[in-house]
Amino acid sequence: MSNAAAPTNATAAKERLYSQLASSLARTTRNVQRTADLCELLQMDLHALRVFAALDAAKFMAVAKLVEERADEAEEITEAEQSR
Repeated sequence: MSNAAAPTNATAAKERLYSQLASSLARTTRNVQRTADLCELLQMDLHALRVFAALDAAKFMAVAKLVEERADEAEEITEAEQSR
């Protein structure tokens, strides 16, 4: 009787391990899909960040140009007043 029970126990253990493996693979598949979704979101966020950085750089350059022009004007006025 113990000989007949051994293959059944081995088969049951094998089926249990295959079931655990299938469960683990399903969980891994879900996690890989979630990671892919998060990578896509990250890519969109990085693109938006690049756009905002470019806009801020453009604003900074525009303000720097205005400040430089006003500084030049103030310098010209000062020189004109000193030459009088």
